Amino acid sequence: MSTTGEYVPDGAGGRSRVAAGPWWWPRRRSMALDVSLAFVSAVECLLEGAAFAEKTGVSPVVTGLFGLLVGSVLVLRRRWPVLVVLVSIAVTPAQMGILLSIVGLYSLAASDVPRRIIAVLSGMTMLGMLIVTFLEMHGDLGGAAYHAPLAVVALTSVLAAVGVTAPPVLLGLYVGARRRLVESLRERADGLERELSLLAETATSSAERARMEERTRIAREMHDVVAHRVSLMVVHAAALQAIAVKDPEKASASAQLLGDMGRQALNELREMLGVLRTEPVTAARAAAGAGADVDAVVGVAVAAETIAHPPGPAAAGDAEPEDEQGPCLAELTGLLDESRAAGMDVELTVEGQERPLAARVEATVYRVVQEALTNVHKHAPGARARIRLAYRDAEVAVLVQNGPSGGAPALVLPSGGNGLVGMKERVTALGGGFAAGTTHEGGFRVSAMLPA
Repeated sequence: MSTTGEYVPDGAGGRSRVAAGPWWWPRRRSMALDVSLAFVSAVECLLEGAAFAEKTGVSPVVTGLFGLLVGSVLVLRRRWPVLVVLVSIAVTPAQMGILLSIVGLYSLAASDVPRRIIAVLSGMTMLGMLIVTFLEMHGDLGGAAYHAPLAVVALTSVLAAVGVTAPPVLLGLYVGARRRLVESLRERADGLERELSLLAETATSSAERARMEERTRIAREMHDVVAHRVSLMVVHAAALQAIAVKDPEKASASAQLLGDMGRQALNELREMLGVLRTEPVTAARAAAGAGADVDAVVGVAVAAETIAHPPGPAAAGDAEPEDEQGPCLAELTGLLDESRAAGMDVELTVEGQERPLAARVEATVYRVVQEALTNVHKHAPGARARIRLAYRDAEVAVLVQNGPSGGAPALVLPSGGNGLVGMKERVTALGGGFAAGTTHEGGFRVSAMLPA
């Protein structure tokens, strides 16, 4: 059983404050209070009904039962406050129901009844009490030896009517306004807590999505590096095996080149594997499990935004973030030299005015050429490869085309079909177009177009 001030989980990752006791405890206390007030009011009306019977000659039994019935109406003050006030106004000429009138006016003013209805019923109650008080005082003073001025009687009646009517109305208006304010603040707090929980979940999902995108990118890089380097190493190893006895000097040069390629592959793998050691969503998961703390949620949101959009030097207008590090087009010559050293006949043709491009664009073009040459080494050994690089006004295009195999046996290397998929993902991620397929001559072609 929860107590006042205790915070419990609300089912949405946050905590909410609960009232004391079980859910029915406040309702039970309110019912007990209403029954007590109704009992006191019924006793009062019973006594006032007996006094009224002596003045009018009506049977005390009738007035007593009537008083009990009228006083018991107060038990309905929370559900039907207007009815309670109307009953009190109706019995005002009988000079009964003072407690009924006071409590009824308070309940009416504290309820959600429109203000104009509260004003009308309060005015009717005040006017009725004013008239009854004036007539009662004027009649009592009329039979006495001392005759008070009419102005004194009127002023006394006004003060009595206002004193009985105004305080409960004002108190009820204050309590009602305070209650509505508290409910509004509670709703705002609940809404803020839900928003914080939603923000924590969004930040967590954003960080998770950013991590998966980064892992996919690194997986593509690892595939390109491993596939290309290993393919060349296998080619050189096969050549080394063939010429080890016939030409030791050339075999030594091939062995040295083979070692250089292995070391380059290891260095590139170490750089990419270092990124995989990070865990970008650890803070997000910790914040979500802690109950959506404000500082934690803000930190998670900033971390997720940083992961999704790495910061870079801001320029005016549509400046882009700093591009990721990677190979550039200036390194294409070395890439082609490696393929030529492995025995491939490869030729590069450049069209248009060469100019520096965005780092991600140059890295993507480089990886497309690298993977295309790797596929030639694996599936079409001895084939002639032609590379066409075209610089245009708003784009850069690359075409890698090879003819049929030169008759040499294909390399026995595993292939999961991820090379073409990775190239297409790289190109389309930058808003470009990609196409690949066989040619009429029995070769293969890979083409890509990227915005410059």
